[in-house]
Amino acid sequence: MGIVKAWYRKSPWLYLLIPFAVLYRFLARRRRSRLEAKRHIDPRWPPVIVIGNITVGGTGKTPLIISLARALSNLGLQPGIVSRGYGGHPKHTPCEVSALSSVEEMGDEAVMIRRSVDCPMVVDPNRVRAINALLQAHPCDVILSDDGLQHYAMHRDLEVVVLDGERLFGNGMRLPAGPLREGRSRLREVDYVVVNGGERAHWQREIDAIGGTPTPGTMLLRATQWVNINTGARVALGDLPVAADGSLHALAGIGNPQRFFNNVRALGYEPLCHPFPDHYRYAPQDLAFKPKDTVVMTHKDAVKCEGFATQNYWYLDVELDLEDALSESLIKDIQALVAKRAAAIRP
Repeated sequence: MGIVKAWYRKSPWLYLLIPFAVLYRFLARRRRSRLEAKRHIDPRWPPVIVIGNITVGGTGKTPLIISLARALSNLGLQPGIVSRGYGGHPKHTPCEVSALSSVEEMGDEAVMIRRSVDCPMVVDPNRVRAINALLQAHPCDVILSDDGLQHYAMHRDLEVVVLDGERLFGNGMRLPAGPLREGRSRLREVDYVVVNGGERAHWQREIDAIGGTPTPGTMLLRATQWVNINTGARVALGDLPVAADGSLHALAGIGNPQRFFNNVRALGYEPLCHPFPDHYRYAPQDLAFKPKDTVVMTHKDAVKCEGFATQNYWYLDVELDLEDALSESLIKDIQALVAKRAAAIRP
């Protein structure tokens, strides 16, 4: 986590890594050219929608995937989802995710997504293989790719980039000197830029400076209730049971833990904060607090703590508020792609 903090604090010592960043940029460009040259467009595939980012770490892709899958299902479409399954160790790949799949096998984000939406999902680092396996097992109208923006061997019909509105591009440098997987100019190539939180005046200025990017839309994660990890009980945001003789601990192993801690404070609580690396695999000793202490976390963290959670463990349930104009435009574009593809393959 130390280097991640340095990226966003713009620490001067990172300039020592610029030679490695230049090498990374060269290799990334070469890789992209090689993979794009091999890309095969399968006419049997439904439209593929990539939701990704150009930085390392979480930006809010997972809630957007869940929201889109639900919206498309409510419209009568049959979405399918593919993911790398980061942090998981499946017995074979490609591998289909079920609501009963374990985090150890499929990874935290894949399990969280599949439990949140009732649509088929396959994990495989090779997204092309994942899509083929998904389509062999399920009839899908549209494919949502969880990340995969840089998986250039995979054909895509529409690209959505999610940015953290608070952290944006960090120091603006490529890996390992900064958090960028690709340069900011990559935003000029995508179809949608979605900004998660942050002050509009701040991020709008930085995005405008790039020039030629799609008009950014906004998304916001809105807290709805607390959910008990052990019992499934749900309580209102202001009714979290905190013992008078106990402490409140907040933990987060996500891309930007501070965002979660700020949300807990905004609800009127004063937690003791425990940040962990993104995708951190918790063990009971990591949460060895006093018996009467209350522990709160994100849904993504909760799926990794179910095996040892007590009745004092809660996660914050959230809903995604997507800007109306952005939501309508994105859904309309996806529907148009689905209709076009259906017409193309109709006998």
